[in-house]
Amino acid sequence: MPFSRSLVPVSPRRVNLNPASNLQTSISRILVVDDYEPWRRLVCSLLQKESDLKVVGEARDGLEAVQKAIDLRADLVLMDIDLSKMNGLEAARRIGDAAQGARILFVSQINDTDVIEAALDNGASGYILKMDAEAELLPAIKAIVRGARLVPTSRVTD
Repeated sequence: MPFSRSLVPVSPRRVNLNPASNLQTSISRILVVDDYEPWRRLVCSLLQKESDLKVVGEARDGLEAVQKAIDLRADLVLMDIDLSKMNGLEAARRIGDAAQGARILFVSQINDTDVIEAALDNGASGYILKMDAEAELLPAIKAIVRGARLVPTSRVTD
């Protein structure tokens, strides 16, 4: 069964995913991590249009992601799973240990139940598919910044 194209917030309270209603008072510092530079540029240009989001850095691999998450004090790390030097799952675990308070949103093309569960078990606040990012990335970021945890509404069978 493939993923549906919507997200389900997993939190004790109901989360509104309408970006227009997700106003916040502080600026969230975001680190964008992906080995594919055109994707990073696209995501950064999308985020630059949002006054409450600030891209503070980019990283190409897992090791660089861990170091930059710590050094730049990122509030949110947008990260792919399939990274060189250290995969996104291990990087997420290390970021969680070293950069307490940083949330992680995986944005990946990997559509596999075991990988998604591992990502969420490693402390990720959410997981979206790259093919859904155009519609879901900004609402997901804003919901996670407010404390929600997001997962796809259905998962692929093993």
